[in-house]
Amino acid sequence: MSIRIGILGYGNLGRGVECAIKHNPDTELVAVFTRRDPETVKILTETAKVYSVKDAEKLKDEIDVLIICGGSATDLPVQTPEYVKYFNVVDSFDTHKKIPEHFANVDKAAAESGHVGIISVGWDPGMFSLNRMYANAILTNGNDYTFWGKGVSQGHSDAVRRIKGVKDAKQYTIPVEAALEAVRNGENPELTTRQKHTRECFVVAEEGADLARIEEEIKTMPNYFDEYDTTVHFISQEELNRDHSGIPHGGFVIRSGKTGWNNENSHVIEYSLKLDSNPEFTSSVIVAYARAAYRMNQEGQKGCKTVFDVAPAYLSTLDGAELRKKIL
Repeated sequence: MSIRIGILGYGNLGRGVECAIKHNPDTELVAVFTRRDPETVKILTETAKVYSVKDAEKLKDEIDVLIICGGSATDLPVQTPEYVKYFNVVDSFDTHKKIPEHFANVDKAAAESGHVGIISVGWDPGMFSLNRMYANAILTNGNDYTFWGKGVSQGHSDAVRRIKGVKDAKQYTIPVEAALEAVRNGENPELTTRQKHTRECFVVAEEGADLARIEEEIKTMPNYFDEYDTTVHFISQEELNRDHSGIPHGGFVIRSGKTGWNNENSHVIEYSLKLDSNPEFTSSVIVAYARAAYRMNQEGQKGCKTVFDVAPAYLSTLDGAELRKKIL
């Protein structure tokens, strides 16, 4: 029997989840819930239907796991604690500093309803978090380093687009190669934010806009660009569409550490990702964790979970015997 999936929100992430479900034979898409007029939302899965978000609760007996594809700023803090009252849920909440608060809110609602809610699923937080945890457990005497990119930061791109006089924009986060190599060499450098990453912006300005002002506003924007060396390129809409239409991303999690009685031996653990499509990869991770949420709840588990709480075997379509034979 297939795991019946619902999708709440049909943007880049929701569309990615739909594609991932197609490639997971034990899952099926039952419903897409939207805040838009359902008649205007066209999905790819012929056997699924589009509903208003107001109707989600009515389908609680027809869906095993609801994947919530809203944004971390305002959607998920409200939606995940609400919908875990009716469904097992998975979200991709990625505001690192607020994860403990989000966990507590979801855990309370999930424990009361008897459902499983897995939060902060993706690649960071998510796969990168797991690799940081494994590496810390193994190399107890060492340092962690996380580098993002080269890739498009959707949040930073949106921040640039909100500047007066900006018509469109894409922003890339780029690791500093010298810093990356020093870490890989086991030098354990102390690195500032500016030393680890640079930012590069490709901006389409409105006709007659003050380019110098736009560039200054970008470079001095608190919490986004002021701590980084930032380069701004002004280009045409045609160039942006032609050369910067994708949403690639990726990065590296590295831990370097010492072992031996006198710390005489050095080791480096590195995990890397190179992604053509940030939302589609994130969606693929989420669908694997939707499988886990369903299985864990079938066993009687409830409450909020993170990737740290989910045994790897719950993610796979293979049973224990197959995993031991083919992968172990």
